[in-house]
Amino acid sequence: MKARHFLIALLLLTSISGYAQSKVYMTREISPESLVRIYKALGRPADGHRVAVKISTGEAGNPNYLQPTLIAALVDTVHGTIVECNTAYPGKRNTTEAHWETIREHGFDSIAPVDLMDEEGEMKIHVRDRRHIKYDIVGNHLPRYDYMVNLAHFKGHGMGGYGGVLKNASIGVASSAGKAYIHTAGKSEKVDQLWNQIAEQDDFLESMASAAQGVHDYFGDNIVYINVMNNMSVDCDCAANPSEVLLKDYGILASTDPVALDKACVDIIFNMKASEGNDNAPLIERINSRHGTHTIDHAAAIGLGSLNYEIINLDK
Repeated sequence: MKARHFLIALLLLTSISGYAQSKVYMTREISPESLVRIYKALGRPADGHRVAVKISTGEAGNPNYLQPTLIAALVDTVHGTIVECNTAYPGKRNTTEAHWETIREHGFDSIAPVDLMDEEGEMKIHVRDRRHIKYDIVGNHLPRYDYMVNLAHFKGHGMGGYGGVLKNASIGVASSAGKAYIHTAGKSEKVDQLWNQIAEQDDFLESMASAAQGVHDYFGDNIVYINVMNNMSVDCDCAANPSEVLLKDYGILASTDPVALDKACVDIIFNMKASEGNDNAPLIERINSRHGTHTIDHAAAIGLGSLNYEIINLDK
C-alpha cells in the first residue's frame, strides 16, 4: 500500500472512532417553509451576523438550480446576501459581466442582494490539509461576512461524481483561479491552463475536501449546511444542457457537519429502491465512475466531519 494511502486509511479510522454521531435533519417536504424550518432546527441562528448564502446561480440553459421562489424565505429569514464566484470554464458565468446577466435572468437579484465575491479580486485562506493545495483561493469579498448558509442543490456532477455541500464550499466559494487550483490539485492557478494540467481524480477530490475544510475553518461555528434533493440530474447545475432528471424529488437535509450531510444524501441514493419514474442507477453509476465518495471519505479523514450520523425526521 502506498504511504499516502496508508496515511489516509489511518486518518479515516481515527476520524470514525473520534466523532460521535452527527445530527442530520430531514424533511420530505420541499417548500420555502420547510427550508426555513430545517434551518431553525439546526440551532445555530444567524442573528446579528453578516450572512452569506452560498448557492449556485446555475448555468444559462439549465433549469435545475434552486429557484429564487424556493429560497427567498430562507434568505430573508437570515437577512442574507446571496454569494457566488465566477466559473473557470467557458459559458455564461465565467466573466463578471456574463455572470451578472445570468443572475438577473434567473431572478436572484429580485429576492435579495447578490455579491460576486471575486469580481474585484481574490485572497488566500488557510487550509489544514496541504497534501495537494497549500491554500484556498477565494473572492476577496469573503471578509464581508461572518456567517455562511451553505445552501446546495444535491445532484450528480460530471467531474466530482456528485455535488453537495462539500463541493459548494470548495469549488463554489473558490474564485476562478481557485477553481483552477483545486481542479489541478495545486499545479496551477491559471484558468487558461486548467484543462492542460488536470489532476489525477483522487487528487482533485482530496483537494476539494481540503478547500471545503478551509472555508469551514474560516467561519468556525458560524456556518450551516443544507442539501436540497430535487431535480437530481446526473449533471451539475454548471452544465448548460443537463441530462434528463430520472429521480423523483426526495426532500431537504441539513446539518452542522458537512461530511455527515453529504454522506447521508449519498446513502439515500444508494439505498433507494428503484421504481417506475424513479431510477437511481444512472446517478449511482455517475458517483461510482468518478469515485465520488472519496471526497466524503477524505474530508472525514482530515477531520472535517464524521461518517457516522443519525437522521432526525422533522416530519414526525
